[in-house]
Order: sequence, then structure tokens, then C-alpha cells
Amino acid sequence: MDTFVTFTILGLVLGAVYAIAASGLVLTYNTSGIFNFAHGAQAMLGAFVYWQLRYGWNLPTPIALILVLGVFGPLMGLALYFLIMRGLRDTAEVTKIVVTVSIMLGMLFASQWFWHPEEPRTLRMFFGDDAEFSVLGATVHVHELICLVAAVAIAVGLRLLFTRTRMGATMRGVVDDPDLLRMNGHNPERIAGFSWALSSVLAVLAGILVTPISGGTLEANMLTLLVIDAFAAAMFGRLRSIPRTFVGAIVLGLAGTYLLGYGPSSWTWTSNLRVSLPMIALFVVLIVLPHDRLRGTAVRTRERYHVPSVRKAVAWGAALVVIVYLIRLLMVESAITTLTVGICFAIVALSLTLLTGYAGEMNLAPLSFGAVATIVVYHFGISGSGLAQRLTIVGVLVGVLAAALVGGLVALPALRLRGLYLALATMAFGVFLSNMVLRDTTEHELFGVKFSLFTGGSLVIPPLQVGPLDLGDETTFLMTVTVAFAVLGIAVVALRNSGYGRRLAAMKDSPAASAMLGQNLVKLKLSVFMISAGIAGLGGILMSSALGSVSGDSFTIVLSLSLLMLTVVAGIGYVSGALFGGVMAGVGVSIIMVSFNNLAKAQPELEGLYLLLGNLAAVSPALIGIGVGHNPSGSVHQVVEGYRRLYKAKPVLIGGAAVVALLYVLALSGTLGNWWFASLTIVTVFALPVVGEMVMPRAVLGDAAADHRGPPPESVGIDEPYTQEGRDLLDRELGLPAAMPWPGSGSAVEAERESVHV
Repeated sequence: MDTFVTFTILGLVLGAVYAIAASGLVLTYNTSGIFNFAHGAQAMLGAFVYWQLRYGWNLPTPIALILVLGVFGPLMGLALYFLIMRGLRDTAEVTKIVVTVSIMLGMLFASQWFWHPEEPRTLRMFFGDDAEFSVLGATVHVHELICLVAAVAIAVGLRLLFTRTRMGATMRGVVDDPDLLRMNGHNPERIAGFSWALSSVLAVLAGILVTPISGGTLEANMLTLLVIDAFAAAMFGRLRSIPRTFVGAIVLGLAGTYLLGYGPSSWTWTSNLRVSLPMIALFVVLIVLPHDRLRGTAVRTRERYHVPSVRKAVAWGAALVVIVYLIRLLMVESAITTLTVGICFAIVALSLTLLTGYAGEMNLAPLSFGAVATIVVYHFGISGSGLAQRLTIVGVLVGVLAAALVGGLVALPALRLRGLYLALATMAFGVFLSNMVLRDTTEHELFGVKFSLFTGGSLVIPPLQVGPLDLGDETTFLMTVTVAFAVLGIAVVALRNSGYGRRLAAMKDSPAASAMLGQNLVKLKLSVFMISAGIAGLGGILMSSALGSVSGDSFTIVLSLSLLMLTVVAGIGYVSGALFGGVMAGVGVSIIMVSFNNLAKAQPELEGLYLLLGNLAAVSPALIGIGVGHNPSGSVHQVVEGYRRLYKAKPVLIGGAAVVALLYVLALSGTLGNWWFASLTIVTVFALPVVGEMVMPRAVLGDAAADHRGPPPESVGIDEPYTQEGRDLLDRELGLPAAMPWPGSGSAVEAERESVHV
């Protein structure tokens, strides 16, 4: 009886904390229509700030709580909404998800910057660990009672707020019809900002309350993912009902503690299952609960992508192979593997271009399918022994097929899901795989056969050998994965230009219209999921082989989210966007940080500056991702549009190519360092469209646009002086004939003045 009461109380307490966090998610979604993936990171950051105030600076607990919950939490929520979230109108669901994911990653990096992860930090329970009392023979801490009371009070308060107050009605109206709300004398921006501030306070409170219960140690990744478990509780209420959200949170808390307390002792994976239980519940709830009908009209968003022809794709694929080979001539041996890993990540990112960029379907865990293929190829695709071990082509094909089949199994129950729900389903699969499969290092026996899934916690994957082609050579490996990416990129472009690709695009624009035209959406979704998962599986196998040895940390959900973020930032609708996003996710940020660390060691007098720049480089991808709402088509789109205008400015293009060729020759001869070569080349590539507008404006912009360069017409006479030039500009914009010169200006008046003066 004592054991049952103990686990019941612990489950209620954990469920109460889940309810507090999930209530904040419901609040922001109901007032802005944005699901905040950074909610867990807000809880984590608030917990670290509380630790700093309470234990780092020794402030009294009440003052620390007032500062964190009354100042830091609301300001963080207000800043997120007014600086970022309100700029996400008219953007695709993937853009909204990526922005909040970027905020989450940025907060993670920032916490590791200010609070070094190697230094232990703990939070103690309110009133101390000794403040306890007995209930039916079980010990209950005062801190746990505070969690229960706070959760009930928040649930009741939010329910009354939404149903019994005028503020609650206006908060619901913000996302339903903000224009109508504004016509009735309310300020939608202010109401939505208040909702985000209150949600941030709830997230911070959940982070402070849950840390002492879960062990007391502050660890950024663990705390962020712990509060992410509240996603399942929020979905119990379908992101609308506070009472159902509260009930779902309590059920999750009790189920987890009962499983830990009463699971069979023979189950070696009980603890892993308990950690995975919220994600299992999330997946089941997403499948079981009813969802909205197919939308009948396309939602016009600001994303714009240009799909190249197959001929252009072949030309660019060949150019990529040549460029990578030329770069290889500049690289030291140790850097070859690094670039190889980056291109393998790009192959995984290519699966997102097909699935999300072309078909509009979501997958937040692409590396998880790479993990599935890696596990299969480790058990069934290696021949030889010792240093002579090699991957076989049959093993690689089996691994890719296994990843495609798992992708189909994941997609099959999720075929009725769209947008956010599908994204959460794939995220649930990724977290489940990390917690259940990649942590399973024990030996099992099934039908007399002994096996382990992730043997020893680390899998050694040798290079591939196909006849005379042996990828044991680093240069051969690099060029092979480059050719593989080029071929897959051409195939993806050809697929998009085919009838199948046009059906995918139609399904992305309007599923209802596609169904009415006779398209089988189930087959379309299933097929594109399987193809995408197979591509991700191939990239995962090649990445594991390039690294030589992989652990569970090589396929975490955080890495998958980072890859998705950087691919969207680059342009998820472009093959080149997948290349840029994959290389940056795989090696780009780490190379920049290592470079700054090496500079700090080489020049101790500037160590502080270089370490600061290194930390800024670590946070910069997340900052770029936050700004993707202002450029939802991605940076590649900007570059493509810039160079599209340079087609008629051949001298500028030739000059830019000459500069890059000169830099390469200098680097090849050793006159110019590789770091300077890379930096100057990047600057030249991005600056060339701007230089073209300055040097040859008529060729780049056209005659009309070149003539109209200057102040915008609407600023003449307001922000700009009302001059003759401004008058001429207005006449041209309005299509009026050229007017006579003003009195006091023009050649005739000047001549008259001169004659009078004489």
C-alpha cells in the first residue's frame, strides 16, 4: 500500500507539472495559431536564471521567484511575440515550426554559453528536502504539494479566464478573426502579447518545479526534452481544452510512475519505456483523435521556389563534382572526412526537399531513418573481419529498403494527419527511437537467437567496397558521396518535373482539389514518405561509415531539428538548399568554432574576443533561423534571384569568375591561406549581384527600374524634398506626359536670367 501511494503521489506531481507546461502551449496556440516548440527551452532557460539568482547570487527564494516569474518570464514571452511571432503571418506551417525550433536551439546554445555544461548545478525543493509529511504511510514533500496546488489553481484559473471573462473571449478571437476584433475596439497585438507573456510564465514555473523532482541537476538538453513531454498532454485537449489537457497530463504522470514501479523485473527496457511513454501517447493521441477535414482552397503563403529543368540540374550536378574535387586539392588529409560527413548530411537533407519542399509533408526526425538503416546494415551488411571489414552493396540496399519500409509504417497511421499534427507524429517517432532503440544496449533472446539492437552503445561501420571501388580511401569516399548527392539531386528534380511531381505539388497546394480530380492521396503520401525515408537511410549509412563509429548521440532529435532548420533557412524547395543546410549542419558550425578556438590558443592576448566570436558563431544558425519569417523562401532563393538578374551583365559574371579563379590559384600555390580563400570566395559570391546593380544597373535592373532608382514615389513631398526630380518621378509613375519646367528652373528660365543680368 505504501508503495502504491508513493508512486501515485509521484505520478500526480509529475502530471501536475506537465499540466502547467501544457497549459502554456494551449494558451499560445489559441491566441496566435503557432505551436511553440521552444516552450521546453523557455522552461529550461527560466530554471537556469532562477538558479543564478537563488544560488549563484544568493538572493532569497521569494525575491528570486518574483524576479523570474514576474519580470524575466513575461519579458521573454513579450519579446518572442513582438519581435518574432507576429511576423509569421502568411507563412507555411513548416516556416512557423522552424522559427520556434530555431528559438529552442538558440536558447540551448545560449544556456551552454552562459552556464558551462561541465559545471554541476542543482535546484533544491522549496522549504528544503526535509520539509515533508506523511499521507497513508507515504512521504510527501511540501514542494510536491505546491506543484499539485499550483497545477489545480492554474487549470481552474485558465478555464474561468477563457469561458467567463471578456478577456478570454477576445483572446480566442485573436486567432479566429483579428480584423473583426480590431473593428470592435480591441488591440489583437496587445492581447496576443499578453497570452505569450502568461505562457512564458507557465513554462518557467514548470521548469523550476520539475527540476528538483527529476533529480535536481540542471542539464539543458535533458530539461528541454523533459518539458517537451507536455506536448502529449496538450494534444489530449487538442490544443483547445484546458480540462482535457489537465486530465491527459495526470494520466501520463501516473502511467509513467506505475510502469516504473510495477513493470516486470525481467524487462530490461522498463526505464527506457517510461521515458518514451509520453511520445508513445502523443503518437497514439494524434492518430485516434478526429482532425479537420481536407481544406478545399489553397492557403497563399509567401514561399516561392523555382524548380530548374533537368538539363540545368545535370549541369549543376557536374559543376558540383568539379568544385568539390578542386576544393579537395586545397584540403589537408584530416579535413577530407569532415567535408565527407557534411555531404552525407546533405543527402539526408535532400529527403526533406522532396518530402517537405515539393510535397508539403512534414518530417521532424530525418536522422532517425538514417539510424534505422545504420542498425540494419551493421547487423546484415558487413563482410570480412578486423581491418578487412567492408560494407557490401547488398547490405546498403537492404538498409535503404528497411528505412523506406519503416518510413511507410510510420506514415501509414499518420496519413490522415497534416501540418502540425504530422510534424508532432514524426517527432514522437524520433524521440521514441532515441529512447527505446538507440539506448537498447543489452542482449535479448528471441526464438533461441541472441541479439542486441545497439550493441555496446556504439556501432562500428566500415567503408563500402563495390568491386574495385573501395571507399577506404578518403578522397575516393568524398568524391563518391558527392557524385551520389549529385545523382540523387538530379533524380529529385526530374521527379518534380514529372507527372508524379506535379501531383505532389497539387496535393501540397490543395489536398481536397487533388482528391476531387481523382488523385489517390493515400498512395501519394505513402510513396513520397517511403522514397524520402530511403534517401535519408542512404545518407545515414554513408555518414556512419564516414565517421567510422556512431553512438545514439549521432541521431538525436536535436540534430534532426537543426538539420531541418538549416535546410529551411537555405531553401527547402531547392536541391542547393539541401546541400547548404546539410553541410552547415554536419560540419559548418563546428569548423567555425574550432577555428576560433585555435585562434584563441594561438593569440592568448585576444583569447576573450575569439571565444566570444566562437560562441556567437554557435548561436548564429539559430538566429538566422529565427529570421526566416522575413525570408521564408530561403537564402538560396535570394541568391538565385540575384544571379538571374545578372544574365545580361556578362562582364560582371566574368569578372566574378576571374576573381574566384585568382583566389583559388593563390590558395593552391600557398600564397593565400585556406581560411582567407573560403572567406573571400563567399564574400565575392554573395556580393556579385550587388556589384552588378552598381556597375551595370540598366543591364541588371532594366531601363525602367534603373531610371526609377532613388526615393520611393510615396515619400516625395513628405520624407523627401519636393524638387523637380521628385516631380518628374511622380509623373513617370502616374504615366503623365513630361511637364514644362518649373518657374525659376530649367534652361529657358536660366537663359532669361542671364540676359537680364547682362
